[in-house]
Amino acid sequence: MAGTDRKRGMIAEGPAIVLVEPQLGENIGMVARAMANFGLAELRIVSPRDGWPNPKAEAAASGAIHVLEGARLFDSVADALTDCSYVVATTARQREGFKTVLGPMQAAENLRAHFGVGTRTAILFGRERFGLDNAEVGLADDIVTFPVNPAFASLNLAQAVLLMSYEWMKSGMKDAEDLPFAGPEFAIAPKQELFGLFDQMEQALESRGYFRPPERKPVQVENYRAVLTRAGFSSEEIRLLRGIISSLDRFSPSAPRGSGSPGDDPRRASTGGKRSKRKPAPERSDD
Repeated sequence: MAGTDRKRGMIAEGPAIVLVEPQLGENIGMVARAMANFGLAELRIVSPRDGWPNPKAEAAASGAIHVLEGARLFDSVADALTDCSYVVATTARQREGFKTVLGPMQAAENLRAHFGVGTRTAILFGRERFGLDNAEVGLADDIVTFPVNPAFASLNLAQAVLLMSYEWMKSGMKDAEDLPFAGPEFAIAPKQELFGLFDQMEQALESRGYFRPPERKPVQVENYRAVLTRAGFSSEEIRLLRGIISSLDRFSPSAPRGSGSPGDDPRRASTGGKRSKRKPAPERSDD
């Protein structure tokens, strides 16, 4: 599957994800996938509507079978949280009470701090239809809510789990922008190479009558040079652009590139050159 690497170790740590009375097996499977994406592995399920195990959950997990295989069932929220010392409850609705309301980043940092000293922790997620009731929220230490559109704050169960799982992984990174891979690094090309590109382009444009009327040529040259200078091209990128210009300069729709090189066809010429006239065919003899 795209994005997976079986040669690398599977991260499996962090707080337990507790789902309260989830309705659809597909949602449980997508929750497992989100957990595996960000290194969480402990799934606790309180009274799933359609029973457990659920084949629809396996289909939706997209390979996160280790999370589903380790899932534990509980009859009540209290039972699922008995061994936990710090719990945050997710909600999209304002609650009355004395709970501290956290954003996902602060909640993840709190969870990480408890995890660092060996404390067992959990994140509580409610039902798809109406979330957690007040009594269930009351079992948590803090509330976590997401900065969403106040007129449309409802999140899919797996989306909510994914957001918290993402923040959990970020909280353990030395640099929040430290990505698993990066693009190539290029040094900006010296001006000499850039000026060579300018000269080549100007010759190609000149031979095609681009500078019209002639008195506008200085402005046009200044404009395209300004655009190309702003990009900060590397040497590799300049070579690519010059190769493109060379190809456009040597070939045209009326004389496209064939199997040979431009020099094989006398009708083709580089910038500033003229196409040679086709040689007349030899006269046929009637003898």
